[in-house]
Amino acid sequence: MAAFLLSLIHGMPHHPWSRGHAFHHKHNGNWDRYRGPSALITSQEFDQKTDSSKRLYKILRHPLLLFPGGFFYLIIKPRATLLLGFFEFALHSISACFKSIFAGKLPDIGKIAAGHKSNFFYTKGEAIDTTINTICVALLWWWAGSSIGYVHFWTLYFLVMSTSAALMIAVFFIQHNFPGSYTSNEEDWSYFKGALEGSSFLMMPAILNWFTADIAYHHIHHLSERIPNYRLSQCHQANSHLLGGVRRLRLSEVSTCFSLILWDRDKLELTTTTAA
Repeated sequence: MAAFLLSLIHGMPHHPWSRGHAFHHKHNGNWDRYRGPSALITSQEFDQKTDSSKRLYKILRHPLLLFPGGFFYLIIKPRATLLLGFFEFALHSISACFKSIFAGKLPDIGKIAAGHKSNFFYTKGEAIDTTINTICVALLWWWAGSSIGYVHFWTLYFLVMSTSAALMIAVFFIQHNFPGSYTSNEEDWSYFKGALEGSSFLMMPAILNWFTADIAYHHIHHLSERIPNYRLSQCHQANSHLLGGVRRLRLSEVSTCFSLILWDRDKLELTTTTAA
């Protein structure tokens, strides 16, 4: 229930996010399976692109695109997925009903619904969660808009959601895309190396750690996602003698991280487009 209530605040349905989060943890550092939040390509693939495709690739991964991208990720994408999923289900149901009628049988609606496999949702629970979340969020939008005016509401809502999403996606990005980050292929991948060498320890002031729920201790979070955020710092301090290989990343290095938007599969390292 707590996860669902929080999903009404940030707009992202919990089930799809939870599935993506679990996949990220399961494959972090395995760049044959998981290419990060920006879906990075290999330097070899980049070299094969046309000049215009290369420019577009770099533009879409520019840090400023995190602002509209964050709003799209939290607010627009789940609703677009839901609409496409409903449209797909409607077409499937209509097609199946006509096939039954032409075969001289009455359509079995329950069987038709049970036999549908969506290309947009992995489970029925995910579709139900997204539907309920969207209905509740839409009601909250209507209530807030009717209270302060829709122009004021959507202006403020876009600014707040875009900025908060952009900041958190940026934090997430640099905690995995940094100089020397562990980037393995499928054959040699190690879960523990992905956690300790593919996740950084982001050095931030205490006030920023508080606002980000200590996610700066990302290496601890990847070792065990069951550790609550208020124990991450304590776990790090208790095991600091074992964490010598963890990359300590400073805020001044952020710009360097955002330039690493390619994966060199031959050298097993992140690289820049200028080096490709």
